[in-house]
Amino acid sequence: MRAPGISGVVPAIIVAATSLVSAQWPAYRTSGVPRLPNGQVNMNAPTPRTADGKPDLSGTWENLTGILGARGAKPELVSLDQVAQASFFDVGQNFKGGLPLQPWAAALKKQRMDANSKDNPDVWCLPMGNMQFNIHPFPRKMIQTPNVLIILYETHMGVRQIFLDGRPKPDNDPQPWWYGYSRGWWEGDTLVVETTNFRDGEWLDIYGSPLSEAGRTIERFRRLNVGQLEIEVTVDDPKAYTRPFTVKLNQQLMPDAELIEMVCLENNKSIEHLAK
Repeated sequence: MRAPGISGVVPAIIVAATSLVSAQWPAYRTSGVPRLPNGQVNMNAPTPRTADGKPDLSGTWENLTGILGARGAKPELVSLDQVAQASFFDVGQNFKGGLPLQPWAAALKKQRMDANSKDNPDVWCLPMGNMQFNIHPFPRKMIQTPNVLIILYETHMGVRQIFLDGRPKPDNDPQPWWYGYSRGWWEGDTLVVETTNFRDGEWLDIYGSPLSEAGRTIERFRRLNVGQLEIEVTVDDPKAYTRPFTVKLNQQLMPDAELIEMVCLENNKSIEHLAK
């Protein structure tokens, strides 16, 4: 018997994700969103904005580039000079030749895959880090205020803070965090978020692409209209990779929907009883 990784956990995630429709809160129409004559939310309406004119990222979102890529699409492989769609299994699967891993990082990823990803934080109910949260099939809710953007992830009930108040990055040797320290600023209609001070040994995806304590990420959030949110994520980790690389995530608004509880506790013993 072995602790399940990809074979035991991912099918369960897919089944759970498909069951969300029948497990939602009672239906309640979201207020303040443009609607079509039939009552449906107009997903193509112009981007909503806050009182200060910034794009409003608030809303409940689902990832369109999660388990199977963009709704099952198979994009062509691209070079590392281009931006590839991120994958739930392997963020680098759409890059020609794969990710630019340092030799030790390539060996670690192979070791993790050979063990069927049994030590992935997602399996053991540990915080997954920002990239795995971003590409996870479970939805997430964004709450935007002038000074902070809060992201509530349904999976593992994760909570992330992105500070928008102009504070500098930590310079006092802070305790490293699973989610790192995120600071954001606006460049036109794009919210740019830099995250530093990650814990060492993180996983970017199910296959175990690593992120070290030397890594940082730059995320660019663009709300294209009411229904579409695009996020470009650049991973810059000279310890684990020979060069930075960038992937793209596509999010779609889930109108008239809310998150539900998903409780996952560390030291989960049920995993040990799943058969090979």
